[in-house]
Amino acid sequence: MAGYCLLINFTDQGIRTIRDGAKRIDAGRELARRLGIEFKELSLCIGPYDIMIHVDAPDDETLARFVLAVGSRGNVRTTTMKTFPEQEYRKMLGNLPE
Repeated sequence: MAGYCLLINFTDQGIRTIRDGAKRIDAGRELARRLGIEFKELSLCIGPYDIMIHVDAPDDETLARFVLAVGSRGNVRTTTMKTFPEQEYRKMLGNLPE
């Protein structure tokens, strides 16, 4: 499984209907589960992004399908970053060419 960080901003529609936010989180988790994506952490943010979600997905295509499906509902815009855990990062550092 690959790791991803989803940086999320509410759209105008999303903030107007923020009281439905908990239901949308639950629906997002359920969609992710059906696609084989595991939510690791979801946090409300203060700053340039409103929400940060860390997920593990089987591959880039599956994650893209999830992000497109969620975005098509009109409540959020996403920025996606692929992540590497510390152990993989250390392995990369150990294998740097001279």
